[in-house]
Amino acid sequence: MVPDSEFKVIVVGGGPVGLTAAHALAKAGIDYVLLEHRREVVIDVGASLVVWPQGFRILTQLGILEPLTALGVELGCTRSLELGGHKYKTSWATEAMKKNAADKARVLTGKQVVDIESGADGVVVHCKDGSAHRGSMVVGADGVHSLVRQRMRHLALSAASPKVNDEHPYACEYRLFWCTFLRPVGCDLAAGDAVEVHGKDSSLQCLNGADRSWLFIYERLAAPPPRGTRVSYTAADIDALAMRNGDHAVSETLRVRDVLPLRCSGGMSDLEEGVVEHWSFGRVVLAGDACHNMTPNQGLGYNNGIQDIAVLLNELHGALRDHHATTTTSSMPKTPLPLTTLTGVFDRYQSSRSELLARDYAASVALTRASSWHTWADRALDRHVFPAIPFHDELVLNTRMSRNVAQAPVLRFVRCAAEPFVGRIKWRHALSLENEDGGGMENGVAGIYGGG
Repeated sequence: MVPDSEFKVIVVGGGPVGLTAAHALAKAGIDYVLLEHRREVVIDVGASLVVWPQGFRILTQLGILEPLTALGVELGCTRSLELGGHKYKTSWATEAMKKNAADKARVLTGKQVVDIESGADGVVVHCKDGSAHRGSMVVGADGVHSLVRQRMRHLALSAASPKVNDEHPYACEYRLFWCTFLRPVGCDLAAGDAVEVHGKDSSLQCLNGADRSWLFIYERLAAPPPRGTRVSYTAADIDALAMRNGDHAVSETLRVRDVLPLRCSGGMSDLEEGVVEHWSFGRVVLAGDACHNMTPNQGLGYNNGIQDIAVLLNELHGALRDHHATTTTSSMPKTPLPLTTLTGVFDRYQSSRSELLARDYAASVALTRASSWHTWADRALDRHVFPAIPFHDELVLNTRMSRNVAQAPVLRFVRCAAEPFVGRIKWRHALSLENEDGGGMENGVAGIYGGG
């Protein structure tokens, strides 16, 4: 399927994780193509994107931190009210990543994937428009309802493999209303403010950018739907949820009903949660929401997707480097990366990601339920116990959260001019710097694995 001298990655999904993968592949010198089913990569649906420090370090390595920080606002104080990181608008972030892509010609839109063939020597990805794309492996970064995940499961079933995922790996207990609105002049919300409002069976967040604000209302479902159920909400459904929560505080002076007329865009969907058991099969591997999905309260979804790409590319880059170093001579052409080697890459990727992901997933589950007082214990802790502990938030931030952040991976094959973020807690994985021995590492490997 693929010429012996070529290794090519097919990335499916043009969202933030897929575009991050494209940047990382370009830095690694690995040939790729990105397939996005929509006609436009950049679509404004009213959502926002939060980036944590560990994500910033990888974005620095990819050379796209500066254009992103020009669009975002640093999160400042958080106010907690009763019901009575850095953030970006998602479309701004994806637009910045696409504009700064190393090769925009490799980002193909209007490519809805319908099938994947996988064999010993390569893959073929078939699209609805009749086109077929050949490569060495597929990265499924196509989100919570991943078609790549579905086709990967089909391939495993066809091979009678024990690595078969549940058909519907995610469960749903909450729905989310979101919108962006133009902040009223003179209101008590400022750029960088984050507002948290907790209550019985619902909670609210308001994140504030330079001139716009993002409102999120989480509502516990009366009964979880069967797994795999996809609910489409009408405009009437969306307005009904908003009005049910109309008296809830957005700030000390604003209520939900006050900002609804100011909406620019928005929507509503059920929130699915879970971690897929098997992240790969054959030449297909998953990343981001395709293999783990959590509620967006803490903004951990994209940050875990960034880490997925970093670890996967570290393993792939190292395997290709070692393989070609031992099999290529001046008189012998490059040989393809064996499937067994690629399987090892995928297995190490999932194993390496498991611990930190499990911590973030558990934190997301706990926060979502604590914020909506899922049980009487959640309410007691949220309303009485934690507020009574002196400097509780600071203790959590400076111990558990900071130490988890400090352990996050970086791209091992990219060098930077300097470490952009230095704090009291040292990073477990230091960035490779250009002034160290062997500087300019990424330039030394660029293109050696490409075939296009």
